[in-house]
Amino acid sequence: QVQLPESGGGTVQAGDSLIPSCTASGRRFGTYAMGWFLQAPGKERTFVGGTIWGGGNIWSADYVKGRFTISRDSAKNTMYLQMNSLKPEDAGLYFCAVKITKSSDWSGWGQGTQVTVST
Repeated sequence: QVQLPESGGGTVQAGDSLIPSCTASGRRFGTYAMGWFLQAPGKERTFVGGTIWGGGNIWSADYVKGRFTISRDSAKNTMYLQMNSLKPEDAGLYFCAVKITKSSDWSGWGQGTQVTVST
């Protein structure tokens, strides 16, 4: 079973940057894609962005375009979320997950990494 522990969250001021990361470990049958999700306080978990692991597309939600950048290090099985110009509404618990195939559900949810943004 794939496991994706997240790290790199923290408490910052509005306008600051953070770079959370997650590394895939455990038994793997291949990875089609990895993605980042945000669960803001009192809200459902929403998609932030992701990457096709074999190379190619990186996509992100409209509200983070121009501020957040997703990158990957295939040799380290690690995905990064460069978060710039953070806003209070970006705060919450950030999770990453994996799609084993294009049609599979997202899986491998970790405990998340907390991001707090103060004004």
